Formats: sequence, structure tokens, C-alpha cells
Amino acid sequence: MLRRTCLGLLAAAGSALSAPTNPIQLHVDLDVDPARENELRQNFRNIFRPAISRQPGFVSVRLLKLRGAVVGEPPGDFNYRLVISFQSEQQRQAWVKSEDHQKAWPAIEKTLRPGKLRAVLFDVV
Repeated sequence: MLRRTCLGLLAAAGSALSAPTNPIQLHVDLDVDPARENELRQNFRNIFRPAISRQPGFVSVRLLKLRGAVVGEPPGDFNYRLVISFQSEQQRQAWVKSEDHQKAWPAIEKTLRPGKLRAVLFDVV
């Protein structure tokens, strides 16, 4: 009985140590030039999403197009939102420093109006 109890405690301790922390989400508001929306979508599907998907700690990525505000004001001049989720902020930062990011981000950035970007970081609770 003592052996079973010890093994159970060790298993519980091991799973607690390996249990994942809550992921993070980065919300990036984008002001996309309307003439370049199709280019943005193609670059997201063909370049950005495949590059980010293979990164350690990657959880998900979504590209959202603003439809309208239900309550309150819409988010300024931004017409798209990129929602990126990683298992940790450290893994997201590693992605930003990666060669894949250096190749993939310019494909998105070139479709934006100059200076039109806002990024907000969240912890998923």
C-alpha cells in the first residue's frame, strides 16, 4: 500500500511539473490597404501560416476581417486582426527572432498602410 501511495505521489508530482502553463495570445490589429486585401489573404495562407505552424510551442493563428462593432466603437482604422497563440511568451519571442519569421512577416507587412499596426499581448486564463 505504501509503495502504491509513493508511486501515486511521484506520478502526480511528475505530471504537475510537465503540466503546460496557460498559453498567450498576441492580437495584432492591421490596417490593410483595401487594394491589397487579396494579397494579404494569399500571403497569410501560403507563407505566414505554414511558417508559424512549424514553430515550437505554436498553438494557433487566425486572420480576422472586421465586420463591425456590436457594442462600442470599432478598433480605429484597423480592418484586420491577426490572433497568434503560443504555449509561452518565450516561444513567441523565439518565433519573432527566427529566420522563418524574417521571411514570413514582410509578406504581411507589405500589404499594410504605413505605420498602421497595433499589438496587444494577453495571457489566456
